[in-house]
Amino acid sequence: MLVIVDYGMGNLRSVEKAFARLGHAATISADPAVVARATRVVLPGVGHFGRGMENLRARGLVPALDDRVAAGVPVLGICLGMQLMTAGSEEGEGAGLGWFDARTVRLQVAPLRVPHFGWNTIHGADLGVAEGAAFYFAHAYHVTDCADVVATTRYGAVEFPSMIRRGNVMAAQFHPEKSHQRGLDLLTRWLA
Repeated sequence: MLVIVDYGMGNLRSVEKAFARLGHAATISADPAVVARATRVVLPGVGHFGRGMENLRARGLVPALDDRVAAGVPVLGICLGMQLMTAGSEEGEGAGLGWFDARTVRLQVAPLRVPHFGWNTIHGADLGVAEGAAFYFAHAYHVTDCADVVATTRYGAVEFPSMIRRGNVMAAQFHPEKSHQRGLDLLTRWLA
């Protein structure tokens, strides 16, 4: 069962629709018992790191998510979902999920606009993503000091991780569900 985690923030329906286009039904759930039975988990997100972690804790989702990671279940983080997988963030107090030994920091790209909205290229990706492929980004923060980077993106003078992966946990700073066919191709390879 593919579960999209509902912690009160994010782009749940667009992620669900992307999987539906691929012929895979997804369950959107805020119930830890449902997440605990998942055979694949997507942690999407749009919003504030601190509130995201507060919501995950308040709904009792952290133990179920930690269990899925420990059990080797494939887990995909998208945008804020990727950032929540780090140890912590400048955006809000408190610890993150800590699945990656990394931090989340604000983009410092003056005079460019923050948040970083729009199409940008990724470099060095695995899962068969073409070098220099463009994906859709919408973020003001990024992961830093991560040893598990599989792709990077440059925005102004800053090169940041656009994909990270360790074992069964993979995450993208961009939104595959909003990245047309390339995004669907990435989701297909993750499902496989």
